[in-house]
Amino acid sequence: MAKFELKLPKMGESVAEATITNWLKKVGDKIEADEAVLEIATDKVDSEVPSEVSGTLVEILFNVDDIVKVGQTIAIIDTEGGSTPVESPKEEVVEAVAQIEKAIEVVKETVQAVAPTEVDFSTSEKFFSPLVKNIAKEEGVSIAELESIKGTGKEGRVTKDDIIAYVKDRANKPAVAPTPKAEPVAVETPKVEAKVETSKVEAPKAEATPEKKVPVSVNGQDEIIEMDRMRKLISGYMVASKQTSAHVQSFIEVDVTNIVNWRNKVKDAFEKREGEKLTFTPIFMEAVAKAIKDFPMINISVEGDYIIKKKNINLGMAAALPNGNLIVPVIKNADMLNLVGLTKTVNDLANRARNNQLKPDEIQGGTYTVTNVGTFGSVFGTPIINQPQVAILALGAIRKVPAVIEAPTGDYIGIRHKMFLSHSYDHRVVDGSLGGQFVKRVADYLEGFSENREF
Repeated sequence: MAKFELKLPKMGESVAEATITNWLKKVGDKIEADEAVLEIATDKVDSEVPSEVSGTLVEILFNVDDIVKVGQTIAIIDTEGGSTPVESPKEEVVEAVAQIEKAIEVVKETVQAVAPTEVDFSTSEKFFSPLVKNIAKEEGVSIAELESIKGTGKEGRVTKDDIIAYVKDRANKPAVAPTPKAEPVAVETPKVEAKVETSKVEAPKAEATPEKKVPVSVNGQDEIIEMDRMRKLISGYMVASKQTSAHVQSFIEVDVTNIVNWRNKVKDAFEKREGEKLTFTPIFMEAVAKAIKDFPMINISVEGDYIIKKKNINLGMAAALPNGNLIVPVIKNADMLNLVGLTKTVNDLANRARNNQLKPDEIQGGTYTVTNVGTFGSVFGTPIINQPQVAILALGAIRKVPAVIEAPTGDYIGIRHKMFLSHSYDHRVVDGSLGGQFVKRVADYLEGFSENREF
């Protein structure tokens, strides 16, 4: 039987590696084409890696929590043929590799005497990616040093380039107390004449980080639940946003009776023609995109003392996941899509978000975010800004309420469909005038929606 190398697929231009979080299949399991084999996680999103072929899983090359680079082989699958077989190394090569590994152990034992102290990341409230942690461990960068590095990543996060630059700069400075160098150890390694098509020599793994202190139930009845990976990320992002931006809110009530009546009138015909359910979300997104074009200084980000004015209008739409967590897929160039295009995009992103099928690039690059708190019955809310953006809009529940209606013959009381828009914005760069005018313009577009509109 032929053997197929399952590689970590490309997950977007900005993603170079991922952490294996769970193997869905074990050695010996049968696998169908397009069936998920394992789950991976990046700093942005969790996703599954499917098999490109049908066959049997015969070898797993990485363990859970291992970091894998894009393009690396992560598993071997036996197929019915058609793929290039992976040759097994010869006995003499295996023996030679074993001798090399012994030599590595000798060097490792010698270096361990002067190895830097293990870094305990559990004492830090900041988020560091697995790659940054590994570099810190290898270079002996303490947690205090790591926290002092000014990050250039999203929300001030320390990137690989940041810590590498720090290590290089530190190496150029005279050390206060030089660490004694280990005497070089001469290791004679045997020559290997045989040609190895595929081989893998694992580097020594770092020792496990000390376990975090788990809280204890005082009465013995409380349940202690550790946050999952995504909840920890969300927690870090929210705290960082409140510490970064000066949050201010503006609220406005909107009459959306025309929108409700129009949707009720056309939703069946729309679904029959387009094969998509028509929700209120794409209608609201259309109004937001129009208002951003009118007020482009709401479509910005802040970097130090500089304001970055975004060319594209990329709308994030906060989506609740079945496990209670939150994710924000992005509608790229939302202002260039008509209502049908927005509907298809909104439905596609929402469905794949719920099924954990989003790609990392699909939750990046947002310039403004909309969250629908009305889905859960909330009348309005005060959402936290999605950094590095400077504003976010919360859509409240649509309710039937008595309202004063102005008519040429006089005012009267009638039943209308109304909702609240809650606009949170960063007062460092967005003043009340701009923040208030923007949300008022969104309301104007919604109230001006025509019941006779064609789709």
